[in-house]
Order: sequence, then C-alpha cells, then structure tokens
Amino acid sequence: MRWLIFVLGAVLSWGAYGVLLHRGQVVLGNPLKALLCVGVAYFLIGVLVPVGALASQGALSNFNQTGLITATIAGALGAIGAACIIWAFRAGGLPVYVMPLVFGGAPIVNVLLSMVFHPPKVAPSPLLYVGFVLASVGAGMVLYFRPAA
Repeated sequence: MRWLIFVLGAVLSWGAYGVLLHRGQVVLGNPLKALLCVGVAYFLIGVLVPVGALASQGALSNFNQTGLITATIAGALGAIGAACIIWAFRAGGLPVYVMPLVFGGAPIVNVLLSMVFHPPKVAPSPLLYVGFVLASVGAGMVLYFRPAA
C-alpha cells in the first residue's frame, strides 16, 4: 500500500501542473519559454537524478534495446502532452477547461491501451463502459459547474 503515497504525489503534482504552467506561460509571455522551463525541469529531475542514483548503484549500463526504445517513446509522449497543454493554453484554453478534459480523457485512453498491451483474460464487465461514460460525464460536470473566474 506504500505505492498510494506516490499516487498521491502524482495527483498533487499533476493537479497543480496545469494551473502553474499556465501562470508561468502568461508571466513569461511566450509558450515556448514555458516549454523550455518544463524541459529543464524534466532534465534536472528525469535525467540527473536517475543518472546519479544508477551510478551510485553501479547500474548505469546494460540497457536493452526494447526497453530503451519503449521508455523513450513514453518519455516523448509525456513531453508531447506537455507541449499540447501549453499550446492549448496559447490557443485560449484556460486550466479550468483544459485540465479536466485532459485528466478526464487520459484514464479512458490508458485503460483502452492497457487492454491492447495486456489483453484481459475474461471479457471486461459492462460496468467498465459505464465507467467510461461516467468519467466523461464527470469531466463535463467539472467544466459545467466550475467556479466563475
């Protein structure tokens, strides 16, 4: 159950991500400056920390090609997602609209893609599809009943 602490960390981090990213973009005056800052943060946290940790463990070698390619594609998708959020803001979207749509839609895509890579042993319950509808309706409700800005 210790993993739930890290889930909470991701929820808090990503929950604050859109609002702070939008604010930074507005203050910087250019979405590409905000994307550059995101890239620097990814480099500092996503490159230097694991290089240091792996080096201290003597595990900075023996990467297999499939894992390397797959993980790099995943990282690229994360960066593309960040860029898409930045461009959504640049095109006039506000965090109160953009982020519920992203976080409402992403779990649906995640489950569908997970089912492709890890096919279920038995047919999914019809309630899964009810959950898809509820996630969509939930994102819509968050948008509809958002606080006035």
